[in-house]
Amino acid sequence: MRIKSLTKVICLSGVLLMASCSSDDDTTVPGVQIEEPATYAFERNGESTVSFGGQTTRIKMAEEISSELKDNTNTQAILDAMFNHQEGVDDFEDADLNASDKNVRSKTAASRDYFSANTTDATAIKADFDTWIKSQVDEVFPNWGVTAMAGTPGVLQEAGGGSSRYVNAQGLELNQAFAKSLIGGLMADQALNNYLGTAVLDEAENIANNDNDVVADGKPYTTMEHKWDEAYGYLYGTSVNTAEPNLTIGSDDSFLNKYIGRVEGDEDFKGIADDIYNAFKLGRAAIVAKKYTVRDQQAAIIREKISQVIAVRAVFYLQQGKRALEASTIDYASAFHDLSEGYGFIYSLQFTRKSDDATPYFSRTEVQGLLDDLMKGTNGLWDVTPETLQTISETIASKFDFTAEQAGS
Repeated sequence: MRIKSLTKVICLSGVLLMASCSSDDDTTVPGVQIEEPATYAFERNGESTVSFGGQTTRIKMAEEISSELKDNTNTQAILDAMFNHQEGVDDFEDADLNASDKNVRSKTAASRDYFSANTTDATAIKADFDTWIKSQVDEVFPNWGVTAMAGTPGVLQEAGGGSSRYVNAQGLELNQAFAKSLIGGLMADQALNNYLGTAVLDEAENIANNDNDVVADGKPYTTMEHKWDEAYGYLYGTSVNTAEPNLTIGSDDSFLNKYIGRVEGDEDFKGIADDIYNAFKLGRAAIVAKKYTVRDQQAAIIREKISQVIAVRAVFYLQQGKRALEASTIDYASAFHDLSEGYGFIYSLQFTRKSDDATPYFSRTEVQGLLDDLMKGTNGLWDVTPETLQTISETIASKFDFTAEQAGS
C-alpha cells in the first residue's frame, strides 16, 4: 500500500502528529512520500539487506543460560562461563553458539545512551546478574530437596501436584529474577537505548553513507539500515518468520517476543503488537527513503510501546501474586513464582525509555525502592502483604496510560 502523505503514514503507525488523520496537508514534513512495506523485507540489487544474526545468537544464549539455572548439577563456573561466553569454548549445547564471539554479559546494561557515561550503574547491574547466579548455586542448589520456608531456601510445589518452584530464603526464584531482568537489561536496553538512538544510527558518516547508498564493507546494507535491524532482532530474531513475526508473536522466545504476545492477548491492550511491528517497518522504510524525521518518530513509538509491555507485565504478576496471597488457602509456590517474575519486570523498568526524552520511566533508584518494598523485611516475599503489592502496582501504572486493574486482568 502506497502512503501519500506523512500524516497518513503516522496515523497508521498509531501516533497523531497533526490535528486530524483525515487531512492530506503535509505541513509537518512537506513532500514526504513513503511506501509502507507489507512485511519487514528489504532488498538492494535483489539481495536482502536485513541482518540481525548477533541478536538471534544472544537470545538463544540467554534461553540456555536461563534453563541451566534450573539444573542443580551446574557449578558457578559453568554458569558464569555461559553468561560471559568466550569464542570457541564449549559452553552451550549448540555448536554455533560455542563458535560465536558473542556473549550476553557484555551487552547487559551496555547501551550507548544510558551507560556509555554511566559505568558505575553498568557495573552494578552486571554484578546483580552475577550475584543471582552465585546465589542460585550457593543457596538454592544445596537445598534442592528441602521444603522451603521463611528463612530457608528450598522447594515449594504448586497446589494439586503442579510445578516445583525453587526459591531462596526470601522466597525469590532467582532463575526468574535473572531471566525477566534480562528482558530489560539486554533486550530492551539494546533496542531502545542503543540501536534506535541517534548516537548509534547517525554516528560518524552514517547519514552521508545512507544518503548515498554506501554500504558497509562487504555487506548489502548501509550501517544505518543494519543498526535499525539489530534493534528489530532483539524482538523478532528467533521468529519462525522474521519478515512477518506477528504470525507467531509470543511463542518464539522467552523474552520480549513472548511478552509482547502476552500483552497483545489482553483485550485492554490489543493492537500493541501491530503498533510495534508497523513502527519498525515504517522506520526501516524511512531509512531507505532517507527520511530521518519519520524514522525518529517511529523509534519513539517503539520505545513507548515496549516500555508499556514491561510495565504491564510487572503489574500483571504483582496482581497475580496478590490474588494468590488473598486466597483462603495460600499456594505459596504459585504466589512466589508470579512475584519472582514480577521482580524481574520491575527490575527491567530502569531500562525503559520515554518517547520524548532520553530517560527511563523509572530511574535505577526508583526501581530499587520498589524492589525494597517488595522484599522488605528479613523474610522477603514470605512477609509481603496484598496491600503492598497493590501500592507498588498503582505506582507503576501511574506512569503509564493504564490502570492496575487493566494490567492485572
